[in-house]
Amino acid sequence: MEGLNLISTFAEFKELKSIDRATMMSVLEDIFRTQLARMYGEDAQFDIIINIDKGDFEIWRTREVVETVENPATEISLEEVKKIDDSYEIGEDFTEEVKLSSFGRRGILNLRQNLSGRIMDIEKANLYNKYRDRIGEILVGEVYQSWKKEALVMDEDGNELVLPKSEQIPSDRFHKGDTVKAVILNVEMRNNTPIITLSRTSELFLERLFEQEVPEIFDGLITIKKVVRIPGERAKVAVESYDDRIDPVGACVGVKGSRIHGIVRELRNENIDVINWTANKQLLIQRALSPAKIESMEFNEEKKSVNVYLKPSEVSLAIGKGGSNIKLAGMLADYEIEAYRENAEENFDEEDVILEEFKDEIDEWIIEALQKIGCDTAKSVLALSADEICRRADLEEETVNYVQNVLRSEFEE
Repeated sequence: MEGLNLISTFAEFKELKSIDRATMMSVLEDIFRTQLARMYGEDAQFDIIINIDKGDFEIWRTREVVETVENPATEISLEEVKKIDDSYEIGEDFTEEVKLSSFGRRGILNLRQNLSGRIMDIEKANLYNKYRDRIGEILVGEVYQSWKKEALVMDEDGNELVLPKSEQIPSDRFHKGDTVKAVILNVEMRNNTPIITLSRTSELFLERLFEQEVPEIFDGLITIKKVVRIPGERAKVAVESYDDRIDPVGACVGVKGSRIHGIVRELRNENIDVINWTANKQLLIQRALSPAKIESMEFNEEKKSVNVYLKPSEVSLAIGKGGSNIKLAGMLADYEIEAYRENAEENFDEEDVILEEFKDEIDEWIIEALQKIGCDTAKSVLALSADEICRRADLEEETVNYVQNVLRSEFEE
């Protein structure tokens, strides 16, 4: 019965894990030889015959017939052989079958544990090798379990993959049984266990989605030069066409947005701006800050920064909700962009006051933070709610309340 259990264990793993026949034969023979060496010594000689299809095996031990035994592992005395078969002579090889029952319960348990361990090691190596060459590919799996810090995803073969919370779009909410699409971000061995990490926030995920939806990108007629994104909020994709007859932006968006709508839905309604790539940094920034129209620019190559000047009505468009538009434009062009009102001193009413006049009461770094979101004057700061300023300028509520009180008191006087 123990022998049947051992073979059943082997057959079960073979069926479920699909390990190739030659590997399984080698593993099974190796664990038997290891156990036999423990029982009979390293020098003992055995022939192991395995029949995977029938689920059985035979073990035959060979020893030389001698007058006086010096090495019990490889020799047997003529006197002992005569008790079994009196036809043997000194110098001949005596072969007898080793029954599995002679291993004892402990020996059989060791065999089963070793078999399971070896097969698991092979499966881990196979899984690692399978996904190591697939980094950057899109994978569709099923959510098996969802926790606070990560979601466990099963692939089509039942392998477990990890989708950390940090790699999920903020609005992602997964439940058991949900289908999830993600990119294979990383594959590593950790404590001899392969860890396959997925991502939905990677720029590579957005790039692969475009490749799936836009045939011209898949065929190489259009190339994606750069992707930047704030997951779940906004993204910018710069594209270039190798065929003058193809409009890269139009091809990516599709008729009435047919191609990009699917990508937007997959990314939880993330706004995607597709722009024509250019090596001209000034033109690239202009395109990236669209729909805002820039009046002029000042580049500082040493600091890799640029000041853009716009009409007062255009500043909020350039900055975007929560500063996302100007931030992504800077990431796309590899410049830190700051937006200012053009001739701010000339564009406010006579009762308004520019922020620079309040340096004695408000720290300069706070004034700079407010200017970055297009607030150059006292009234422009007071026109916004404290919550909006906190969010866009990344300032503490207490700081914003103080600033607005200072500015408000100017007009009350």
